[in-house]
Amino acid sequence: MLAAVHERDGYPVNWPDQPGTWLTPPSLVGSWVAERDGRVVGHVGLSRSGAGDAAPGLWSARAGVSVDATAVVNRLFVDPSARGQRIGALLMERAVADARDRGAHAVLDVVASDTAAAALYERLDWQLLATVDQQWSPGQKVAVRCYAAPPDGSRALRQ
Repeated sequence: MLAAVHERDGYPVNWPDQPGTWLTPPSLVGSWVAERDGRVVGHVGLSRSGAGDAAPGLWSARAGVSVDATAVVNRLFVDPSARGQRIGALLMERAVADARDRGAHAVLDVVASDTAAAALYERLDWQLLATVDQQWSPGQKVAVRCYAAPPDGSRALRQ
């Protein structure tokens, strides 16, 4: 499924040498999948803040708390054949709820060119903190939009 998402949407931007390892980074604190008819159709992860994450620092500075008070939503993708069924919104709701249960505020970084993902976050009332440039490698500079979950969590299940 990740290969199908990469082929259609270009996510992840850089195809990982080991997709399974990419899905389970050392900072991971939880991950969830969505299933339909016994088949996985979506995935989301939640991680501790890492050195390359911009949103945790932006949100913690605004909120006046430590970066440790954030949890990073990542690795969100939905099978192209299963889109339009609120799977992404439900996965986001689950990740945000887990962050809240951990006493953390959910944040995320998304490549600025991924307008479909940004549209989802904005429909769910996530707050755009800033757009920043990140140097991913010596030859790859990427604009990244940084978001924070709404103060009351996600509205995905209220829609």
